[in-house]
Amino acid sequence: MSLSSGIKGPAIFLAQFMGDAAPFNSWASITRWAGSLGYQGVQVPAWDGRAIDLAKAASSKTYCDEFAGIAKANGVAITELATHLQGQLVAVHPAYDTAFDGFAPAGVRGNPSARTAWAVEQMKLAIDASHHLGLTAVPSFTGALLWHTMYPWPQRPAGLVEEGFAELARRWKPILDHADSKGVDIAWEVHPGEDVHDGATFERLLEALDDHPRANLLYDPSHLVLQGMDYSAFIDHYHQRIKAFHVKDAEFRPDGRVGAYGGYLGWKERAGRFRSLGDGQIDFARIFSQLTRYGYAGWAVLEWECALKDPEQGAREGAPFIARHLITPSAKAFDDFAGGRVDRAALRAQLGLS
Repeated sequence: MSLSSGIKGPAIFLAQFMGDAAPFNSWASITRWAGSLGYQGVQVPAWDGRAIDLAKAASSKTYCDEFAGIAKANGVAITELATHLQGQLVAVHPAYDTAFDGFAPAGVRGNPSARTAWAVEQMKLAIDASHHLGLTAVPSFTGALLWHTMYPWPQRPAGLVEEGFAELARRWKPILDHADSKGVDIAWEVHPGEDVHDGATFERLLEALDDHPRANLLYDPSHLVLQGMDYSAFIDHYHQRIKAFHVKDAEFRPDGRVGAYGGYLGWKERAGRFRSLGDGQIDFARIFSQLTRYGYAGWAVLEWECALKDPEQGAREGAPFIARHLITPSAKAFDDFAGGRVDRAALRAQLGLS
């Protein structure tokens, strides 16, 4: 890992590993587990009380120092506090109320306005906690008011999309302003099911937010592969807004029966499947090269999701996979040795000019 420049890692997102059995049931034991596998950073699921007391982290710098100290003693740093579940609840269409109520505490279930207010407050707590921990980005989801109209029949009425993104912007603007006051970026993961699920939808929300400087991205190529997108060109378009990075593999193998929509099949039978690192189709050498080229200096964080492989095997294999792809940026060009001192007269002479 380069401490001064370049992509940092390897790191691991703990959300898929937290559980009720050791070593996955406490902050001390799961960070010790991650460090033993060779990870140097951990991304924290900010909704999981087994990992963090978010309210306490937002109000107490002392708690945050102790929290980070436990991780450091186990050989890992905290990369980000992830808020995907809270961000999801910032905007929920009524069709999904029942499904998403499970992400919220019992006291606000069945009350969409109270649930939204809770989610907004959670986002602000995560921003405050991140500030106390010296973190610079909060990964999240945008939530969705329009997803049910993604492939419309009957057709969408004129102005529906514009109003949907205007409302989404109204809900996120106070959160982004709070983030700006704390020097923290919101990094939305482009993800099917969210209103921001590709580059075009990110641009729509950014426009509705007047290009808010804290409205940024978590780059996860797996969700782009499953949509048939060019995940490499995505970096070219949006590298200035990429503030977090999930290293997650995937494959998309459509056939005569199923394609991007999956046919309501389980993950093993879908055309698009998430895979452990190295088992899918993604060219990570190219991705790490592009991010290095554009100066991305954040963490490379394994997010394990695989339709076939055991999670602990995926975690064991993930750290060395990421480590092999890390690039220390070069401070010199390969052909510098052939150069020499030049002045204007020498330059003109080489051009054949007197």
